[in-house]
Formats: sequence, structure tokens, C-alpha cells
Amino acid sequence: MQMDPKAQAIDWAPPLERQDATAAVEWLLQFATRHQASDVHLHMDRDGCRVQFRLDGVLTHVGTLPIEAAKLVLGRVKYLAKLKTYVESLPQDGRIAGDEVGLSSDVRVSTYPTVTGEKLVLRLFYEENQLALNQLGFPAGVNDTLERQLGTRSGMILLTGPAGSGKTTTIYALLQRLLEIDPCHVITVEDPVERVIPGIMQTEINLERGLTFAKALKHLLRQDPQVLVIGEIRDEETAAIALRASMTGHLVIATLHAGSCRGVVERLNALSDDSNLVASQLRLILNQRLVRKLCASCSGKGCASCFGSGLRGRVPFLEMLRLDEANQGAIETKRLARLEPDLSFEQSRDDLLGQELTTEAEINRHLQL
Repeated sequence: MQMDPKAQAIDWAPPLERQDATAAVEWLLQFATRHQASDVHLHMDRDGCRVQFRLDGVLTHVGTLPIEAAKLVLGRVKYLAKLKTYVESLPQDGRIAGDEVGLSSDVRVSTYPTVTGEKLVLRLFYEENQLALNQLGFPAGVNDTLERQLGTRSGMILLTGPAGSGKTTTIYALLQRLLEIDPCHVITVEDPVERVIPGIMQTEINLERGLTFAKALKHLLRQDPQVLVIGEIRDEETAAIALRASMTGHLVIATLHAGSCRGVVERLNALSDDSNLVASQLRLILNQRLVRKLCASCSGKGCASCFGSGLRGRVPFLEMLRLDEANQGAIETKRLARLEPDLSFEQSRDDLLGQELTTEAEINRHLQL
């Protein structure tokens, strides 16, 4: 395997000499796990297969598998994921049982055809690393606000942020905290279920079988939940059900894609067409990013631990909007420019730089997302 010349010395030694695909796949996934990669990207081209890890949200090139070894490795991954190994022209999705590759958690596999060859993405999960609410790195004021909102049995808590910004981790931490302070009937609708939480009824949508967010929610409300978690509000029907549920004695926790707290309100207004209802049911909006921290092993100079980047691990970068009377009035009158966040990105930026946790360039990168 060829190394990336920009990378620091990395102990990379996949067992390819015996053309042993079983050993190579196990080694690759365990190697990625040791480096805490969230995803492994395998992309075939004419010369071989490019291997990349997503580390702390950034795709990092590791090397290239020779063409013959790559075919064996990709074939083994598809076999373990119970996919059609002979199909390369259509996308497929599957899952590898963790115990088949020496991991404690399952691996989600997605394949996609490209003009240069098949692309596989393997998503890794780390159940043992699930963080509690007080371990997320949020400022004390944010934690206190979230704790108060969890004690409410109506209204909506919405999370937003780009893919990989930690929304699911935050939701799972909220649910664990909820079960600690007030055990109740919680039902989730997710796409997919990334981690099983004992004591919670979790549902995974299945578009191929017609189980959408909206269809699942219609039936789940008959299961008498006190707290309802929606993986994502994507359409008008799901938004309407979520708002109605929050109005009838359910705490709704959901994600909705937007670029800012104000953008969440704008999008929800567009999906529901009733700004008064949105104003009355929204309780809290948390817009989060995860910025990379200075590497503790090299203080930002670059080493093998951080793959030469000088950055390793991540810390939350937040914007929070609590729906007090003034903000509710701004939504009702459609004067969204008057919405005032309790915590702005500027304040979060000053706090992170003041503690010397990250760099200005890293924060600026996330402000452009």
C-alpha cells in the first residue's frame, strides 16, 4: 500500500501479502477504530482503491490499495454486509455485524457506482463512547437550559447543524439524562438507529417498505408516548404531526436542517404555514458545530496521532435560541430579524479562542458551513 507523502509516520501494515481478504478487512476496520474514524471511504479507480478516513469531521487520505487486493477487500465487505457482490452499477445499503470483524458495534455499509468504479462508505459506531449531557462540553448555561426544557412535557426542542455536527450524540445524551431525572415513555423515529438505548422504544424508518417519518409518527402517537424524538423533520406532513403532538402534551425533540437558529424558524414556518402555532410550540433551538481542538500530543505542531494536522478531538461551537416572550412575539409578527439568541456564534467563538482550545482558521471554516 502506498502512503500519503504528507502524512506523518503511521503504523500501516495491512495483511495483503497472502491475498487474505478476511484478515485485511478486519485489520482495516480495527485500524480505523483505533484512530476513532467515524467513516472509512473506499473508492475504486483505474489504479487501485483510495482509502480515506473521516477523522474529527475531516476526510483524511491514508493510502491506496493495489487493484487486485482492492477487489478482494471490497468483495469481502459486500459479502459481510449481505449485499449482492456481483452488482456494481446500482447503490446498495447493508450492515456488518460487529462480532464478524472483531468490533463491539455494527458497521453500516453504503455502496455507490461512479464513472471510475464503485465507492464504498463504512460508518463506524462507538457505543462505549456515548457521552452524558455533562460530558458534551457545552457551556454551563446551555446545560442548565436543556435540563429545564427536559422537565417540560410539551413543546419542541429543535437541533440543527450540518451532517456530522453531533446532533444525534446530543439527542442521545438528552434521552439518557431524561431517563435519569424522570423515567417516562420515550419513542424515537430514526434514520437509522445508531445506538440502542435501554428503556427507550426506538423505531427505524424503512423507505423501501413505505415506513416514512410521517407514517411512523401517525401510529406511534397511539402508543401513548410522553416524549417523542424525530430523527429529522423533512416535510409538511411530519412538521404538522410534530407540532400537533407538542400541542397535546408531548415533548418533541427533533432535528431540522437549517444554517442558523433563525433559519430553523423560517423553515418551520414554511413547512407549517402557521407562525402563531410555531411561536407557541417552540421552546428551544440549538445550532451546533464540532470544531477540531489543538492536538494534545503535539500542541498543534503535527504528529502521528493527528495525522500531521495539528488538530485532534473536537469541541462544541454553538448558537442557542430560547423562545422567551420577546422571541415568540417576533415569530408571531414575522419579524424574524428581531430574534435574539441567548448564545451567539460570536460569543462561542470568543470563549473557545480565549481558552486556546482551537484556532481561528478552524472556527472560520465552520462558519462557512
